[in-house]
Amino acid sequence: MRVKKMLAAGMAVTMAASVALSGCSSSGSKTNGEETNTESGSAAGGATASGEVKKPEKITIMVNGTVTTKQNDRDAFEKRWEELTGIDLEIIQPDHDAYFDVLGQTFASGPENWPDAILLMGSFYPGYAEEGALWDMTDAWNNSELKKSGRVEDESVIDNMKLDGKLYGFPVNRGNGCITYVKKKWLDNVGLEAPETYDEYLNMLKAFTEGDPDGNGINGDTYGVSAAGFVGPEEPWTNYFPEFYQDANPSFMKGEDGKWYDGFTQDNFKDALTRLREAYAAGYIDKETLTNGTKDCRNKFYEDKFGVFTYWAGTWATNLKKNLEANGRDGELVALKPIKEVGKYIERTAPVWAITSSCENPEGVYKYFIESMLDGGDTQLLWSYGVEDVHWSKKAETILDNTYEEGVFHMRESLEQPGTQYTKQHLDPMLSIAKWDNDPGKETIKEEAKASQTMFNENARQAIIIPSTEVMATYNGDLTTLKNSIVADVIVQGVSIEEAYARFEKEGGADWSKQIVDSLNELEAKK
Repeated sequence: MRVKKMLAAGMAVTMAASVALSGCSSSGSKTNGEETNTESGSAAGGATASGEVKKPEKITIMVNGTVTTKQNDRDAFEKRWEELTGIDLEIIQPDHDAYFDVLGQTFASGPENWPDAILLMGSFYPGYAEEGALWDMTDAWNNSELKKSGRVEDESVIDNMKLDGKLYGFPVNRGNGCITYVKKKWLDNVGLEAPETYDEYLNMLKAFTEGDPDGNGINGDTYGVSAAGFVGPEEPWTNYFPEFYQDANPSFMKGEDGKWYDGFTQDNFKDALTRLREAYAAGYIDKETLTNGTKDCRNKFYEDKFGVFTYWAGTWATNLKKNLEANGRDGELVALKPIKEVGKYIERTAPVWAITSSCENPEGVYKYFIESMLDGGDTQLLWSYGVEDVHWSKKAETILDNTYEEGVFHMRESLEQPGTQYTKQHLDPMLSIAKWDNDPGKETIKEEAKASQTMFNENARQAIIIPSTEVMATYNGDLTTLKNSIVADVIVQGVSIEEAYARFEKEGGADWSKQIVDSLNELEAKK
């Protein structure tokens, strides 16, 4: 966790003032197992004496690039939202890659500068909640019209985001995750079926590396698999190499006995490192994996440099297919079920919309901003597909050689990436937690995307939220850097497992790890 470093030293000082001024909830906030008895000035301004929620005049949000960007005509999106709600919306949108740094700087600058609502990934969410920076929306959700409607199909996604029984962020979508795609033509060219075990998977990589899977008449000019790093940038960390990691994970895990432990220190993680090192040495894994970005991997995949790519389920099945075909390659992909040793793919913890504790009317923001995203009507349409005649249309027209008749819902050409059509906006209809009977775009979802998403949903388990503690905030940034360096040394440099873990001990990793585990188990004992 990097939250406290991102919030900076001023956070602890400003937090006391912000809680006193605005409050986190009328029922108090609870972080690290300790109850904070707060009076909620914001709640008083957010509900009338009869309990009716007051409609905000303005809502300010801070978002990353998963919300419609300037290049994609965010102004039109904002205007349409304001037409639907009658509320002034201010969108603060830093560059996508700099989002969490800017968010941290904003919070460190003082609560008077905090937006009303923010978008958080699962790995950052507990830290902001632990700091008291987020409003407790448990009662708002429990008493909401959305919950009463019965349209939420899987409340476990929401329950999974609770911290010590409290909800500080709302997941409008499932977290989704990665599945392994294999080029069907490559399998056919080497005479193999889709693998079901690790030995079969490794044999496939060998054939893709040493044989002629691309059919160009040359053996050995391809390789099996590539990824954007050996450890992912967010939980579940292992999602780009599930077949190698199997049941191992480099982060903190909770055992069946309810006790926390550091997966990096376990024998099964050492076994995973050995598998990766051996496959890398054999040439089955792209030699540039350590420095690849996801775009690098996609481009190499489209250029037929490798044949196995573990990437996002759902819409990306269509994106990969279309881009392969645009590059003159065969676009048929096999979406693998998890091999026997993997058992289940891991679904990342869902991104959440959170309301800050400085918000003057959190109940109103919850009802009119967050809850309205899943209204099953025009607002959900906006968040899912964008603005009519900007991002989607029902007019008779031809878009990129696709001709549509009058009245047929279709996506328009991307403003940011000409030559491609939009597939969605912020909400992915295939990942929405709420049933949407009147989804006008459901027919635009390609069969390969539906099949990919369905297969993932049926063969995945949710990652668990790792709580934030003082000790974790202090040490986990340096610990993660050290772990990633050791992983690279073992796989790329061929350093022995014994030498690698001796370094882990010598450079303080083992001590940091133990302190974090102890703090997590102390927190668990308070529940």
